[in-house]
Amino acid sequence: MKTEEKLDITFYQNLGRLFYAIAFIDNNVREEEINALKKLITSTWVPLHNQSDAYGDNSAFQIEIVFNWLDSEVYEAQECYDTFKEYYTLNTHIFTDSIKQKISKTASAIANAFSGVNKSELVLLAQLNLLLNK
Repeated sequence: MKTEEKLDITFYQNLGRLFYAIAFIDNNVREEEINALKKLITSTWVPLHNQSDAYGDNSAFQIEIVFNWLDSEVYEAQECYDTFKEYYTLNTHIFTDSIKQKISKTASAIANAFSGVNKSELVLLAQLNLLLNK
């Protein structure tokens, strides 16, 4: 069984936390960042595999659901990143090189979606790069 087939809802929920952290690290989630995320969920994450959640939706949509919930509750970006980092550290075996590349691509697209990458986004992207390439 491929690693991609073992990905569960918790995996996608933690990606939602990470991508929210990237978007909100400057204390503002912009519409362009949300649109970039939605596009990449459909083009990058949904095709990864066909697992469905309890409602019959592709599990990858948990990324958007968690992202939207965090945004509505205004969670701290660093707290969300730290939660992702903890999940990653405990589950490194499911993060293949391909998945790491998809994560980096998505995070960069979100950061670049509105007026390019700002300083706080650059710092968080660097932290993510170090984490994924240990």
